[in-house]
Amino acid sequence: MNRRIGGLALLFCLLTNIAFAMERHEKNYFFFQAEQLEYRNQDGGDSLKWDAQGWYGGDYNKLWWKTEGERRAGGGTEKAEVQVLLSHLVTDFFDVQAGIRYDPEPNPRRSYAVLGLQGLAPYYFETDAALFLSHKGDLSARFITGYELLLTQRLILQPALEINLAAQDVRAQGIGAGVTDIELGLRLRYEIRREFAPYVGVNWERKLGETADLARREGQEAEIPALVAGVRFWF
Repeated sequence: MNRRIGGLALLFCLLTNIAFAMERHEKNYFFFQAEQLEYRNQDGGDSLKWDAQGWYGGDYNKLWWKTEGERRAGGGTEKAEVQVLLSHLVTDFFDVQAGIRYDPEPNPRRSYAVLGLQGLAPYYFETDAALFLSHKGDLSARFITGYELLLTQRLILQPALEINLAAQDVRAQGIGAGVTDIELGLRLRYEIRREFAPYVGVNWERKLGETADLARREGQEAEIPALVAGVRFWF
């Protein structure tokens, strides 16, 4: 296991060096966006959720970082993940990405190699799809898509969908093979400025198949609806 973790750390260093070497001939920029920074009112305990990403680089090559997680209100962090990825433009609208992911929560902690595709699909659907191979050899995948509907120049309705899949059972993490869970969200934001927008909305999570059965055996809910309120910002 230590050898695999060391291999992922070596991959991270290699990607970092390649990213900066490739970008010496480009004009580089910095970007950061907190897509979700919100309070969730839900059965089983309210929580604080974050989902943010950013990059440094030019038009063709970027070094990305992504983080998301959830912390119980008045309690500990239930889940958290960080990704560091090298991204290369392969079409006018899509980047291929490769790098590493680390989940400090929940226990047991996990490290992953990542291969993904991120960009703007036809009809302006923002899309992020990725494969994850853990240091234990477990294979999983994630697909995220969202759309922005302009009601006015400042008022924007944003539906979003996330689907997670696993190639095999990972009982230590309460994951069953197949489609493990889906998440649907609908958020209405008001852009006080383009860079800063408070929002309200609803969110619905549903574990499926064997993953749902494992959750019920642990006394957890398989379905979690929530009211959300937060802020989206970027710079």
